Amino acid sequence: MFVELSMVIILAVVVSGIMKLLRQPLIIGYIITGILAGPLLLDIVKSTDMVATFSNLGIVFLLFIAGLSLNPRIMKSVGKVSLITGVGQVVFTTMVGFLIAKLFGFPDIASLYIAIALTFSSTIIIVKLLSDKGDLHTIYGRISMGFLIVQDVIAVVLLMIISATSVGGLDALSVTIETILIGVGILSFISVFAIFILPRITKAAAKYPEFLLLFSIGWLLLLAVMFGYLNFSVEIGALLAGISLSMSPYQYEIKLKMNVLRDFFILFFFVLLGSQMVFTNVTDFLLPIAVFSVFILVGNPLIVMILMGLLRYTKRNGFLAGLTVAQISEFSLILIALGVKLGHIQNEILSLVTATGLITIFGSTYLIMHSNSLYARLSRYLRVFERSGRKIDEHIYHKGEHYDIILFGYERIGFSLLESIKNLKKKFLIIDYDPEKITSLASEGYECRYGDANDTELLNELSFSTAKMIISTIPDMDTNLLLMKKAREQNKKAIIIIVSYHIEEALKLYENGATYVIMPHFLGGEYTSTLIQKHGVNLDEFLKEKVKHMNHLRTRMKMHHEHPRPQKHR
Repeated sequence: MFVELSMVIILAVVVSGIMKLLRQPLIIGYIITGILAGPLLLDIVKSTDMVATFSNLGIVFLLFIAGLSLNPRIMKSVGKVSLITGVGQVVFTTMVGFLIAKLFGFPDIASLYIAIALTFSSTIIIVKLLSDKGDLHTIYGRISMGFLIVQDVIAVVLLMIISATSVGGLDALSVTIETILIGVGILSFISVFAIFILPRITKAAAKYPEFLLLFSIGWLLLLAVMFGYLNFSVEIGALLAGISLSMSPYQYEIKLKMNVLRDFFILFFFVLLGSQMVFTNVTDFLLPIAVFSVFILVGNPLIVMILMGLLRYTKRNGFLAGLTVAQISEFSLILIALGVKLGHIQNEILSLVTATGLITIFGSTYLIMHSNSLYARLSRYLRVFERSGRKIDEHIYHKGEHYDIILFGYERIGFSLLESIKNLKKKFLIIDYDPEKITSLASEGYECRYGDANDTELLNELSFSTAKMIISTIPDMDTNLLLMKKAREQNKKAIIIIVSYHIEEALKLYENGATYVIMPHFLGGEYTSTLIQKHGVNLDEFLKEKVKHMNHLRTRMKMHHEHPRPQKHR
């Protein structure tokens, strides 16, 4: 078992290293590792129970961390659109998928199974991709998480109904009602516990960092096991465990400690997924596989874009959210496998759906990772999906067009810079991609707006011509290169200040027009050096600096607890 595990990890390192050299997403490397390690090729994975256990741990850690970012107060604002798009996409995809399957001559039952399988998108894959991009806190990220949760609930209910009616001959309606009642009961208990008891426990546990981590893992596994025992999915239990701690002032610390566990164990989910791919008789269904794959990669996003457009969301958020449903879920494979086991459909259908799943997972990964550049190319053709008039997700809290200073990204460095900007007595605009933060800033009287510096339409709308200073606290080089390009097209003389964490990237930013590049790691050393030169070994002066720094940190901590943010900002 140890040798197998070691070989899988070594193989994953080699394949993932090649993927990184080719600038491909790591998820692709993980799945290819699974295919290589599976019975079709190297046949390394023999202790599937062990890999499945590690896979389940990866899933629960991933969804737990995602849940930590889904504060109920924030999710409430996207509840309506998540429910409508989630249910609407399932209904429309099922209808269209059934018609396509019938056109290929599949029987009614097989067509229904295929159609339903095409409706579910992979929460696990989407959460991983959105986490890697730092987009879980964006409007489209929250909406995507919302309708993925809706899809998962529908999938769980369907699986329970199929299993119950086939084994015990139970009435489907009674199973549905029983499932809903159990779910409501569990949610009520968790809500009461999370509001009145959990905060006291986490406050006591936080005194000991190791115990806080241990308690968080225990709470996660308790809910995951409980939901699994009650025939719900462990994924929903893990997600709710994270959501219940999302309002805790310690959620950021918990997330940091959990990230390493997530990144290690989630590898085994993708390896297991790749190793279990079934491709027998695939050549007999090449045309249906191609058509179903195109339908999922193009049709599912179109359905979401239409629904979000009707709900008055911008075409950009509709487009980005739509791409998150451009693949099928692990629930899809489970559903088809259950149908084969019960004798409802033939094993060939599992091969068809598996091949479709592999194509759509690969395809949607690239679509999501390159969504910003795709949108830039397609935006002019997407106006048909956007209703006229003010959009409900614009979050524009400014009246003017011309500003002396434009600040992209408020949190972290932007917070400190804002004090200096205010002292200049210049007119300034703050742009951030967290709608909650923008609402908070607007309530404090700042001129601001929601926006992503990757959005070319936003950059085209902004007036850089009169700006004397443009500041970006975003550490992503491609985003900053785009921002500088747009700014320099209108204004050659503006001071452009950019953030970077890497020397090579900083030099490239300078070569492309940056006036000054902030490098936080080096800046901290320079500032400390300045303090030493200024105060020497005078203890009293350093104690004064200590008091000032502590007051600043307390202010920052208060802001963070009220409005927690992800690590990556735009």
